[in-house]
Amino acid sequence: MANPYDLLGVSKTASDAEIKRAYHKLARTLHPDVNPDKKAAEKFKSVSAAYELLSDKEKRKRFDEGVIDENGNPTPFGAGAYDRSGFNSGFGGGGRTQYRTQNIRPEDLAAMFGGMGGSGFNFADLFGGMGGFGGRQSSGFRSGYERAGQDVSYELSVPFDLAVTGGETTVALGNGKRIKIKVPAGVADEATLRLKGQGQNGGDALIKIRIQTSPLYTREGNNIVMTVPITLKEAVLGARVTIPTPSGAVAMKVPPSSSSGKMLRLKGKGVAGKGDFLVRLSIVLPDRADKELTAFAENWRDPTPNPRKF
Repeated sequence: MANPYDLLGVSKTASDAEIKRAYHKLARTLHPDVNPDKKAAEKFKSVSAAYELLSDKEKRKRFDEGVIDENGNPTPFGAGAYDRSGFNSGFGGGGRTQYRTQNIRPEDLAAMFGGMGGSGFNFADLFGGMGGFGGRQSSGFRSGYERAGQDVSYELSVPFDLAVTGGETTVALGNGKRIKIKVPAGVADEATLRLKGQGQNGGDALIKIRIQTSPLYTREGNNIVMTVPITLKEAVLGARVTIPTPSGAVAMKVPPSSSSGKMLRLKGKGVAGKGDFLVRLSIVLPDRADKELTAFAENWRDPTPNPRKF
């Protein structure tokens, strides 16, 4: 994915509100239910992933610091700026150079210093038999001396629609390998998928799912809620309108005399077919005053009782 700031067309100093406005503006023209073009669909996925990263303050901070990349995966050296030798060459407080090792085994360290077998000195004893010493590892960095079977954790940003319906997507692993995985229909946010044998030295890859926000829908349990604008004429006389859902477009009947806020239900169109799709109607009046409508309202004897009961 390209730089998320460039994808949304905002500067690195953009506020949260500016980022949100930029995303919503792009989503209204790129969403697959609005724009069937395949290139637009791909752009929508990238834009949604960019917004998911930048709308999360912690992720945005880590990305700006270079700890994670644009896909949310740890960078090879993170913010610690490790060089190829595995040591940190930055300067700490007091002007002292700080060095940190990366899981060097005691036996390998002993070999580096000529074995020292005749001195009775045991590096394994010195470091308590641990597989490494010194400070903690930098984010995402792994040495070649790790124990077999180590699990590795990743985060995967998943579009809202894909999380609802399920399907395949691609994940990039730390070793540069890209593999296809199946996202279960109705997967929950922060659920973890385990990929057997895709970790370090035969361990597993643990993929934490992060579901992207949608410009159209919100999720309430197994139900999906969407606000749908309708005209005054449609509200008064009733109409049939086409509603985009994650599983495809559906024709819905709006009953006559429908008020703003009225909820309509499409059964079985919710998450993984288990819940329902709830449509909240919102009446939209013309941007400019309509003389005929204004004259009608002025002369109309409204039989409706006062709706404001507060």
